[in-house]
Amino acid sequence: MTDQHKTSTEFWKHKRLGQMTHTEWESLCDGCGRCCLHKLEDDADGRMYYTRVACELLDISTCRCKDYANRQKTVPDCIQLSVEQAHFFDWLPDTCAYRLLAEGEPLPDWHPLITGDPQSVIDAGISVRHVAISESDDIDLTEEVIALQPPVYPHDT
Repeated sequence: MTDQHKTSTEFWKHKRLGQMTHTEWESLCDGCGRCCLHKLEDDADGRMYYTRVACELLDISTCRCKDYANRQKTVPDCIQLSVEQAHFFDWLPDTCAYRLLAEGEPLPDWHPLITGDPQSVIDAGISVRHVAISESDDIDLTEEVIALQPPVYPHDT
């Protein structure tokens, strides 16, 4: 790989979040689906707890939004990430590329931009594919709190 090709393909190493094109910004999403899980905040200490209950628009088999372009019409609480919100990214999973880059951290080895393979997020155990359940009216979120597992790196297995 030439240095020029490497620079253009590894844009996240050379650009700040605010310098990225729309396509580059969108490609930071690893497709894990963790941000689409319902969360509960402890009123006493402000800690955030993830549940295994997914947003109604999350396709739990692909971990992608069923209607990404119109998601905010269907789910008004859906947050559209932007660089202006970077200082609020602490609610995102600690494996999230948006959060990591905003905090000056590198992308993890399993990230699809590094591996070139969208399956790597599943292989690393980051995806909610086998964890999430679909949202329904009769679910008590307090009974569905989960601890997100740390990633499994291929060299650890």
